[in-house]
Amino acid sequence: MYVSALYHYPVKSLQGHSCDALALDRFGAVGDRRWMLVDEDNQFVTQRRLRAMARLIASNTANGLRIENDAGEQIEVPHPGDSAALREVAIWHDTVTARDAGEDAAAWLSEQLHTPVRLVAMGAEFRRPLAAPRERLQVGFADGAPLLLIGQASLDDLNGRLETPVSMLRFRPNLVIDGAAPFAEDHWRLIRIHTAAGAVELECTHACARCAIPGLDPLTGAVTKEPLRTLARYRRGDDGQVYFGQNLAPRLSDPCDITINLGDRVEIE
Repeated sequence: MYVSALYHYPVKSLQGHSCDALALDRFGAVGDRRWMLVDEDNQFVTQRRLRAMARLIASNTANGLRIENDAGEQIEVPHPGDSAALREVAIWHDTVTARDAGEDAAAWLSEQLHTPVRLVAMGAEFRRPLAAPRERLQVGFADGAPLLLIGQASLDDLNGRLETPVSMLRFRPNLVIDGAAPFAEDHWRLIRIHTAAGAVELECTHACARCAIPGLDPLTGAVTKEPLRTLARYRRGDDGQVYFGQNLAPRLSDPCDITINLGDRVEIE
């Protein structure tokens, strides 16, 4: 088994991009989902609510962030410094402290999305421990865990059941593993990836219950019936949730210097 694809999403629920390498820290992939949009009540916002977010492309820069729309218009946002305003923002059942990215970013994004939003970022004071019994592990603005993995064979199995195949972008993973059986990741407990700097262990925290986002076109936000309709026929759990993918948390010393690259060998325990 080996790492066959890697993905990076600088802003939660905006478009991300494929990449050749992912550096890791205790929050997951460095620069991944370290920014987020919130509404006027400081509640997190995603494509579930604002479909137009799918049309915005985010990429990290040396000093912060670049966001571009599908017409080529863009804004550069510096990472908020120590003097930036602090906001208590809500993401699912957690309330966390984040840094406000300023008025220019808020105005530009509000115009793009036709509703008032603000951009916030993780700062040095950010803390968001995972649920018990994994309180020692941290997660950024990702839904439930620092990293998401999907087996390539699992997507291939799904696409074999669909009239029109879908891309991996529908599911927004960080890592794709090839060489395993379809849905083998359902039963994994620990993943060891052999990188150039040594092996890194990733703890499988829980299977990924899918929301409505896989039913949105990843480039436009348009609603589609598939692939969720087909997934629901054979991937629904006893709790009624539809599962596809495995959430992960890295086991790392602090500080760490580990980067996962395409082609890295994978072992399972």
